[in-house]
Amino acid sequence: MRQWTVDAFAAAPFKGNPACVVAPFDVWPADAWMQTLAAENNQAETAYLLKTADPARFDLRWFTPALEVPLCGHATLAAAHVLFAELGLDTAEVAFETKSGVLTVTREEGLYAMDFPANPPRRTTAPAGLAEALGVEPTEVWAASYLVAILDSEAAVRALNPDIAAIKTIVGEATGERGNISVAALADEGAPYDVVSRFFAPGSGIPEDPATGSAHCILAPLFADRLGRARNRFHQAYPGRGGDLDCEVRGDRVILRGQAVTVVESRLRL
Repeated sequence: MRQWTVDAFAAAPFKGNPACVVAPFDVWPADAWMQTLAAENNQAETAYLLKTADPARFDLRWFTPALEVPLCGHATLAAAHVLFAELGLDTAEVAFETKSGVLTVTREEGLYAMDFPANPPRRTTAPAGLAEALGVEPTEVWAASYLVAILDSEAAVRALNPDIAAIKTIVGEATGERGNISVAALADEGAPYDVVSRFFAPGSGIPEDPATGSAHCILAPLFADRLGRARNRFHQAYPGRGGDLDCEVRGDRVILRGQAVTVVESRLRL
């Protein structure tokens, strides 16, 4: 059984967000087996694919080291990259059946373009303990599946050293699991991106995620409204890595564009 580790939302190795992708199955293995392998891989997500009668359509599931999640952008990008670049899928588009509906990925001018559901946030009050957990007072707080804390500068986002144990207890009005918080600010003038962000997810078993597609389904509509344009460039400033996402809002969908690089090919002795 083959498996690949792919750096997603990255133009070079050791950037972006690594995900493991297991070669497509004919039948699903047991959930407990998939969860155990995800824990063994110890990446933010391990992606599992199931073949269908259509060679350009697969069932897709994502597991963190701790649990199965309903949506994951970077592991979807990694799965598409494996199918196109490693397994030679020769189609214009690949479709994935997931718990968040059908997600499609196309190749577009050197990028992978993923069509995801938008998740526009609503303004909310800061839940108790948020400022203390982050170590800074947000200027605004928004809620969708995750909480979004807006800070006043790129420097403030980059300087964060939050209390991860405290973040794990916070949910506020977010509709997803507690302990998943995106932090964002407008980029410095002259930066090659428009918005800088970070994502802390101890509630999903990930202290900090390097590049998070699902979080940008929230950030993209928020900043499209704020900046007055549908398409914007985002940089997720995970220390030492960083991921780049080109996000475009189209009605109730978000097109997430990025690159991917295979860094490991392995064979599972299972």
